[in-house]
Amino acid sequence: MTFEPAPDQPPWARLLKIAGVGAAIVLAGVIIVFGGSYLGRTVGDALGPQDGSGGAVNVEPDQPVTIEIPQGSTGQDIGAILSAQGVVRSALEFEVAVRNVDAAQSLQAGTYELTTLMDPADVVAELVSGPGAPVYRVTVIEGLRINEILTRLSEGTGHSFSDYEEALLNGSVTTSLVELPDEPQLQDWEGLLFPDTYEFAETSSAEDILQRLASTMEQRVDSIDWSDWEDLGYTPYEGIVLASLIETEVRLDEERPIVSSVIHNRLAEDMPLDIDATVLYALGTRDVADFDREVDSPYNTYRNQGLPPTPIAVPGNSSLEAAAAPDETPYFFYVLTNEEGGHAFAETLDQHNANVQESRDNGILP
Repeated sequence: MTFEPAPDQPPWARLLKIAGVGAAIVLAGVIIVFGGSYLGRTVGDALGPQDGSGGAVNVEPDQPVTIEIPQGSTGQDIGAILSAQGVVRSALEFEVAVRNVDAAQSLQAGTYELTTLMDPADVVAELVSGPGAPVYRVTVIEGLRINEILTRLSEGTGHSFSDYEEALLNGSVTTSLVELPDEPQLQDWEGLLFPDTYEFAETSSAEDILQRLASTMEQRVDSIDWSDWEDLGYTPYEGIVLASLIETEVRLDEERPIVSSVIHNRLAEDMPLDIDATVLYALGTRDVADFDREVDSPYNTYRNQGLPPTPIAVPGNSSLEAAAAPDETPYFFYVLTNEEGGHAFAETLDQHNANVQESRDNGILP
């Protein structure tokens, strides 16, 4: 079989063919560019607006949000949905909270009524409980003593004070922040349950609830840089003790690092701390009318050098941070000077006595 040679194409035909190929290439490029742009917008919409740290931006806290978790969603899927709606700051934060309690297989699909910028651990608890599951919502405020915390929990949940007390004393609840005695007393748990607003499923046991508070305190303490404090020969647990003194003495956040510096300065000079709140703790009261600086107790910092043996209340995050990172000041004294909780600070005893007299003259001190 033979073939006839193809006739030569005229120049205009070859040019037309080249133009067609070029147009096809351009069209393909347009499809890729616009398709990629559409895909990017779609993914971006799913993940929500992000700032440089991967967190949701321009979100006001505590705003109600209705979230729909589809059937078959993975933990990553749910994290993306939650961060896109501002329920958590980032998907990674949520995924870490899921891993912390090994809840990946327990998250339930459904419709949830949540709020913006929630604690990821609270979101995990709700998704494990399931949509519409009844929950306890309890707020533990800074500065409470351990017995007051257990009272608050018993008032806000279906468990009694004795249920919580037994859970702390029988070893069901653990902490890595201090080695507890074999037979702990309730006072050994002072300062170890982090103050915050929590939500718990109504099926949660007293042990589960307390462990949540204890684990949260572990996480908060571990997130703080204690290296300068440890260089002085102290432990992070003793940092909690110091933070509890700051918490009970200071009302204004901006003064916490200054009061921390006073305590640091006194410790460095082996001076008694002379903190009134420790005396009231030793007396088992909050009534200043019962104040007695001669009370015989290891918690009386007028009669004993150094820190008390345990915290005297539960500190919040700002007091923990102030304990680890005090301001640098020359102060050794402070006294309350106004009804808003502000203090006057002094370097010498004479200056302090003058500040005390001024507070008395102004009716702030008796």
